[in-house]
Amino acid sequence: MVRPPRPNLRFTSTLRSERLSSQLGLWLGLAFGMCFVTGYLSHLIQHPPAWFWWPSRPVWLYRVTQGLHVATGMAAVPLLGAKLWSVYPKLFTWPPVRGVVHGLERASVAVLVGSALFQVVTGLLNIARWYTVMPFFFTVAHYWTAWLTIGALLVHIAVQLPVVRRALTRPAGPQPAVEGLSRRGLLAAVGASAGAITLATAGQTVAPLKAVSVLAPRRPDVGPQRLPVNTSARAARVAELATDPGYRLTLTGPAGTRLLSLAELSALPQHTVSLPITCVEGWSAQAQWTGVRVVDLLHLAGATDPDCSVHLRSLQQGSAYGESTLAPPHAHDPLTLIALRLHGQPLALDHGYPARLIAPNRPGALQTKWVAVMTVRQP
Repeated sequence: MVRPPRPNLRFTSTLRSERLSSQLGLWLGLAFGMCFVTGYLSHLIQHPPAWFWWPSRPVWLYRVTQGLHVATGMAAVPLLGAKLWSVYPKLFTWPPVRGVVHGLERASVAVLVGSALFQVVTGLLNIARWYTVMPFFFTVAHYWTAWLTIGALLVHIAVQLPVVRRALTRPAGPQPAVEGLSRRGLLAAVGASAGAITLATAGQTVAPLKAVSVLAPRRPDVGPQRLPVNTSARAARVAELATDPGYRLTLTGPAGTRLLSLAELSALPQHTVSLPITCVEGWSAQAQWTGVRVVDLLHLAGATDPDCSVHLRSLQQGSAYGESTLAPPHAHDPLTLIALRLHGQPLALDHGYPARLIAPNRPGALQTKWVAVMTVRQP
């Protein structure tokens, strides 16, 4: 039998109040809302339903949306901590359930707290690429838990809306004279913590901030050819195939199938573009890419329909990211390349040698490396 808390169990901090909890909840709700919208957008881009359309321009759009997703998620860490601190005494109220409606409210709060903590913790583990402690596929778990979190959040807002309205609309009144931190000081400290986390990590996306982003998991200019690498050729088990002199790119379209060697690809008209590569973990970097335009390869394959798409398959086997599809806006954009060179030098093996895809306004996970097969798909 569960007994009531001991009579001497007290939560005496004068900082806690409906107004403080409501202000923190408003900030946290905005942060979670931004994370949900940008995260759902990233999911749609990577797993597009039939109704979804994503443009190839502006080239920096996904860089901004995914950068916001990760930055807002990290800034939510101190907000979530402060919000939980402001309301946790309510966990000790007695009786814990006063009826069916109250029980449902308490259950929704339990779901909200658990799912919010799961999202924040697994998100941090993901940007640190620490997957060994997660015995599940991060992308799927993070996506579905996001729906759980936002649903529980909406229920919580609906229940608490009268309390929030009352707390935020009535005059704050004089704060009691206490030693130490005031309520305004607490809010300022939480806001400063969120700002410091943003400055200390945003340099992995916003290059001018890289000097002060001491906590950024990635630096945009560190790696082979001054560019970070997520999956190496060794980890993808493609080194032998990628360096095989017999490598051929299989190009299939209305005109039939052609096998193009690296020398033949290099003999085609070459174009250089400046495009960012943006990873779902939040880092991005601008780079100079040189190679063959995909639209030229479409003409070579005999594809003239402006609504055709291109399916690409990598030498990498057994990976969820070993293939991708270029929708028409990207397939026909003159900035989309099968890149052979990076910053004027042949692609490093870890960056996709002998040939990789680079297209504007796409996640890095869809910028297929070690491209082996290109297939034109007519509508």
